[in-house]
Amino acid sequence: MWERTLTVNGFSKAFAMTGWRLGYLAAPKHFVSACGKIQSQYTSGASSISQKAGLAALNLGYAGGEAVSTMVKAFQERRDYLVRSFGELSGVKISEPQGAFYLFIDFSSYYGSEVEGFGTIKDSESLCMFLLEKAQVALVPGDAFGDDKGVRISYAAAMSTLETAMGKIKEAMALLTPPVAV
Repeated sequence: MWERTLTVNGFSKAFAMTGWRLGYLAAPKHFVSACGKIQSQYTSGASSISQKAGLAALNLGYAGGEAVSTMVKAFQERRDYLVRSFGELSGVKISEPQGAFYLFIDFSSYYGSEVEGFGTIKDSESLCMFLLEKAQVALVPGDAFGDDKGVRISYAAAMSTLETAMGKIKEAMALLTPPVAV
């Protein structure tokens, strides 16, 4: 079975090392060699600091599993809070993510709303600009992901930060005209 097994993993999600750009591959030598040739053309490799951090994460052993379990629980609580809170906004559609720490929220029912002193909410980019200006909350326009109906928000932040952000988003959304039926 070893000759047919590939294990690919990373540190971003399990060890909250987003941005460290560190992952690994365990596979038969011929496959690792081929992957190494391809990888060497794309990047010069992981930084020594990222490598040391990854090693430290792996060396946590069982304690690493406990730390990951604690993080997973915290992320689930944050996700559930945001799903519930965005669900309270009229006309907003949301599905509960099963993996990463982002929500993709469909705000398209608000497109076409006029906002005094801002203009028209035309798309995900203008909605994000509106929320940045009026709520001081940064979201990512959905058109960056190929779906202009929604916006992305990360819940990789403290619960208190998310609660503050959600309060500001709700206040800003109250400035918009009522959503159209979709």
